[in-house]
Amino acid sequence: MTDGDSFGSPGESQPTPETYDEFAASRSDPRFTDWLRERAGDSWDDATAHRLTRELAADELADDVFRQYLVQDYAFVETLVGVFGHAVGTAPTMESKSELVSFLGVLTDDEDDYFLRSFDALDVPESVYSDPKTTPTTRAFIDLLERAAGQGGYAETLAVLVPAEWVYLSWATDAADAGTNPDESPSRFYLSEWIDLHAVDDFAAFVEWLRTELDREGAAASPRRQRRLEQLFRRTVELEVAFFDEAYELAPSGDSTATATTSTLSQSTDGSSQPGDGRW
Repeated sequence: MTDGDSFGSPGESQPTPETYDEFAASRSDPRFTDWLRERAGDSWDDATAHRLTRELAADELADDVFRQYLVQDYAFVETLVGVFGHAVGTAPTMESKSELVSFLGVLTDDEDDYFLRSFDALDVPESVYSDPKTTPTTRAFIDLLERAAGQGGYAETLAVLVPAEWVYLSWATDAADAGTNPDESPSRFYLSEWIDLHAVDDFAAFVEWLRTELDREGAAASPRRQRRLEQLFRRTVELEVAFFDEAYELAPSGDSTATATTSTLSQSTDGSSQPGDGRW
C-alpha cells in the first residue's frame, strides 16, 4: 500500500492527494515540488536521514563503505553533467540557461577536484575510478536520467535533477546544523568536505531555483504529464536510498541490513515497470 492509498485514524496525518490539483486546492501557497516530495512518502525520509549520511556526519563511516559509494557516485556524475547539459539546451530562457551553465562549472571544477583528492587519500587507483564497474543501482540511476532527458522535455529533466540535488541539500544541511562545533566535524577531509559542498548558501540557492523552475513547469502541465513527473521524482528518491544501501552491501565491512534493495525497487507495488529499471 502506498502513502496515497493509506487512510489514517483521526489525529494522524492524512495521505497526500493523488493529484496536484487536489493538493493545491487544500493549500494557500502550493508548490508543485512540495506535492512531489510528499508523494515520495517514506522514501524521502529514508534518503535524507539514511544510515550512510548519519554515520558520515558523525565521523563513524567506514572508509571502505565510503570508497564504494564515492567510486559509484563519480561514475554517476558523468551522466549527471550530461543531463544538466541537455537541460541547458531545453531551458526556456537565457536566464535559465545561464543558471544551469554556472552549476555545470561547479560539477566539472570544484566537485571534480574533490573527487580526485579523495580518491588519492582513499588509495583508489585511477584505473578503478576512471573506468569503474558500475553496480545495478548505478546503472538504473544512469538509465533513469538518460531516459528522462532523452524521451521527455525540460520538465521531465527537472523531475530527476531536483530530487537528486534536493536530497543532498537536505541531509548535508542537517549534518552541518548538527555539527556547529568545529571539533564535532568529521576529521577526515573527504567526509567533512562532502558535507560542506552541499551545505553552502550557493548550493541552497541553486536547489531553490531548480525547485522554482519545476514548480512553474509542473503546475502548467497536464494531469497526465504531472503523474509522469511524479513517477520520475519518486523513482529518483527510491534510487537514492538504494544507492546508499548498496555501498554497505558491496563494501567488505558492510552488511545487508539496508532499508531497501535494488530488487525491491525494480518494480512498483502493482508489478508494473518503473522508470530506471531498463524497461521504461
